[in-house]
Order: sequence, then structure tokens, then C-alpha cells
Amino acid sequence: MRVTELRIYPVKSVGGMPVDEADVEPWGLAGDRRWGLVDDTGEPVTARQERALLGLRAEQVDEETIRLHDADGGSIPVDTPLGVPQVLVGHSRQGSAAPADEDVNRWVSERVGRPLRLVWQEDPRVRRVSGAHGGAEGDTLSLADAGPLLLTSEASLARLQEWVGPLPRLDMLRFRPNVVIDGDEPFAEDLWGTVRLGDVAFRTAELCDRCVMTTIDPVTLAKGSEPIATLARHRAWGGKTWFGTRLVPLSAGVVRLGDAVTPGLGPVGEGPLAP
Repeated sequence: MRVTELRIYPVKSVGGMPVDEADVEPWGLAGDRRWGLVDDTGEPVTARQERALLGLRAEQVDEETIRLHDADGGSIPVDTPLGVPQVLVGHSRQGSAAPADEDVNRWVSERVGRPLRLVWQEDPRVRRVSGAHGGAEGDTLSLADAGPLLLTSEASLARLQEWVGPLPRLDMLRFRPNVVIDGDEPFAEDLWGTVRLGDVAFRTAELCDRCVMTTIDPVTLAKGSEPIATLARHRAWGGKTWFGTRLVPLSAGVVRLGDAVTPGLGPVGEGPLAP
């Protein structure tokens, strides 16, 4: 098995970018989900509430700059807000974050259609992975929902597509993974207690429960019932539907396209397993 795709999402809930390689930090891939969007009260706003966010794309330019793009070819650079007063945010176990410049906030707000503020997580070490999501002492997290990295398998997507039928065609982007592998048996990753991607080791914290964001086509932004409807027939337990696994790094290093995938069987965090 091999790594076939790598992707980072500089801004949570905004389109990301493919990469050929990525540094692995304790809280995830370098540059992944260090930015997020909040409303005027500091509450996080994601594509669950505003699907227009998926029509934007974030590009990592360098260590201190990202660039936001819209579907019409417009873009704006965003500098990392170093040394500015932080604002209160509602991201769990985060507390506060540094706001972007007001011209950036206006740019995003105009394209989404409501007032939003872009904020940056200065120190990921302050945000712990919840024990309810398989976190262990010392595990830290970007602004991602519950785990540092998300891994999905092409073999599992192919099986899901068989269940769904020929339409709609399911793009892996619906699931917003960081790492895609070609896979072996469909959903074999459910039972991997650990996995090595090239020279970098990871622990499986839990399986990933899927939400309404997966029902939004990442290109057209049209909303439907799939793949949640089909996952509910084939991959539902504990009141949720499941696809992919959340990983916690056990070592540092670089993951590259084409890296060998070496699974290790064993207990999978504290998250639920397939019956």
C-alpha cells in the first residue's frame, strides 16, 4: 500500500491544497487548520453552517503567509498576526486566537454573505485532543475538529461508491482527508491500532464520524443526501456514520507521496469500532 494523496487545509472549512510532501508536527501536518473563522461573538463558523466557505480556497504561500482565493479568480494575502492582542473564540479547549487584518475579514465576509472574522491559532500546544476522541496525555491539536490528521482509503471509497451506485460520483474531497492511501481491503483501516507512513509512525485515535459536510459537492456546492444516506445503511453504529480514521503522530518526520503504508493491528484509541 502507498500514500496516493496529501492535502493541507490552511483554513478550517475552506478548500485546501494538494502537496507532494508535508512535515509532520505533533498536532498534525505543518500548515494544516491553523486558521479558522468565527462570528462576531467568537463562535466558530464552518461549512456546516455556511457552505459558501467550500467555494473559497486557501493556499500556504510560506511560513508566515497564506492566500485566500475565490471562485471568480479573486484573492487576498493573509499575514500571520504575530504579536497582536488575541480575541476570545469558542473552539473547544482553545480559548483565544489572534485575529487577521480587517481587510481580510471584509473580503471573506463579502463572499460568504455575513460578518466573519479570520483567526489564527498561535500555539497548538494549548489545545489537547479530547479523551472522548482517543486523546492521550500530551496529544495536541490544531483547529481541526477532533484529531490531528484524517486518513482515508481509496479501497473504502470504491466500496462506498458501489453501495451508492453510479450517481452521485463521490470525490474524496467530500471527506477532507489529509492522507489518502490506495488501500487493500475496504475499511481495513478500521482495525489498525497504528500505521507507519514512510518513516513516520501514527496511532489511530478513533474512527471518524461523518457529518452533513460530506453531503455538499465540493465543486458545485450542491447539497444532497449522499454519502450519509448510504453510510447509514452500511456503516452506522452508536448513532453515527463512519468513514476514515483520525491519527495522532507518534514521531516527527516528513510524509511523501508514494510512501509505503505499514499498518499495525491492535486497539484503536477510545473510539468505537465496527461491530
